[in-house]
Amino acid sequence: MSTHIAGPVVVDSWAEKSVVKNVTLVLGLVALTAVCAQVAVPLPFTPVPLTLQTFAVLAGAAALGAERAVIAQVLYIVLAVAGFPVLAGGASGSDVVVGATGGYLVGFVAASYVVGRIAQRGATHTVSSTALAYVAGSAVIYTFGVAWLAHSTGMTIAESISAGMVPFLIGDAIKALMAGVSLPAAWKLTRSE
Repeated sequence: MSTHIAGPVVVDSWAEKSVVKNVTLVLGLVALTAVCAQVAVPLPFTPVPLTLQTFAVLAGAAALGAERAVIAQVLYIVLAVAGFPVLAGGASGSDVVVGATGGYLVGFVAASYVVGRIAQRGATHTVSSTALAYVAGSAVIYTFGVAWLAHSTGMTIAESISAGMVPFLIGDAIKALMAGVSLPAAWKLTRSE
């Protein structure tokens, strides 16, 4: 893993860049994503559970930057395929990864890149720009997730949007606000030290 990161993100203000730091941050984001997946509420009308994963994925990408966040999400998927119970409700295995919610997992990787790059351009210093980065990342996750949900279940795109996106929009707005407040606050803390 390279120690060169394209631009400053909040974690880079905490300590010198090093391989050990990067590995620790990547593994920490994998663990956070797995823990947030366990906060899962099954919904009776959709195979997509309500979890805190998107908060972990997108806030992690904004805090760590694209390279580390993408590596973390790829590793998360690899662990799930290998049988580690890291997915929602402790699920694992390749059949689950390519199942109805598999597109969301691929979306985690793509959104990590998008949000990480936005963060590396300085967008996590204000509440509004951080929230907008989160919205962009959510849109990427939904693009992959909804399309794969339709493909894997035989739903129409409209049905997939109703089952795999609409029920989660209020929660995503709350998560975007939480990220919008927490990352600029983290920047202020680093400047006050």
